[in-house]
Amino acid sequence: MGCANTNLCKAKKEKNDEFFTQLTDIEKELKHYKKHFENKSIFCNCDDPTFSEFWRYFHLNFAELKLKKLVSTHYDAKERTYMLEYEGGDDNNVEIGKKTDLMQNGDFRSDECIKLLIESDIVVTNPPFSLFREYVATLMNHNKQFLIIGNMNAMKYKEIFPYMMNNRMWVGHNSVKEFKQPDGSIKKFGNVLWYTNLDIAKRHEKLILWKSFNSDEYPKYETYNAIEVGEVKDIPIDYDGIMGVPISFMNKYSPEQFEIVGEFNHGSDSDFDLAKPVINGKELFPRIAIRHLQEA
Repeated sequence: MGCANTNLCKAKKEKNDEFFTQLTDIEKELKHYKKHFENKSIFCNCDDPTFSEFWRYFHLNFAELKLKKLVSTHYDAKERTYMLEYEGGDDNNVEIGKKTDLMQNGDFRSDECIKLLIESDIVVTNPPFSLFREYVATLMNHNKQFLIIGNMNAMKYKEIFPYMMNNRMWVGHNSVKEFKQPDGSIKKFGNVLWYTNLDIAKRHEKLILWKSFNSDEYPKYETYNAIEVGEVKDIPIDYDGIMGVPISFMNKYSPEQFEIVGEFNHGSDSDFDLAKPVINGKELFPRIAIRHLQEA
């Protein structure tokens, strides 16, 4: 399949990952996680504190969030970089912090940054678009809590989808539509989301369903014993089998209401990739395979 998001695809192809999250978007999302931050060490491991609004947000709200520590590191392709630490004192002066030179270039995979990762409690950042698979794997390998930004299509990656399916990672509250570039200009994107493994009330809110199943409205795939549900709002309340729904379902997914069975994508990538979703000889966009959880 081609990539619908031209800007993001271009960024991945050129490895142009210099897109900075704006403070308004950070504030809008992070207000839902305040209870998680108390007495925690926050690590922003893709953030130059000179420019990073993540550093700015946590520094300005250090006492309000009752943080224990804030650490920021950033990558430079040619030079050694530094880490900045803040443990309170003057929250309003975002330039205050203990600066320590790194021996390496601040790559999140470097030994120095992995050591800092292990010492931290929660990672919050906008990681490189082009390295999203490897970035998430690094967090998972070290069993870290996180709140990060990524493309919505990332949930279809064979390296990422199992985390979503097994409730080790889920979608946050908001999307991010605009990012600032190093020259100060704004780049617009579509389908960029927050991903997290911090529990939030949203993921326990069940969808209100009202439609009943009928075979005319919900055709079966030619490639798998499952029905097609074109829109999340049309999920039938009374169908017990497997249903194929758009990936936007993940924005509404509650693990108390549905089970994720797999995905209908290529039918070959992995055990959870069930089949191509085909109706009347036409292959549909990738679908998430779900079914209702039975009431206890």
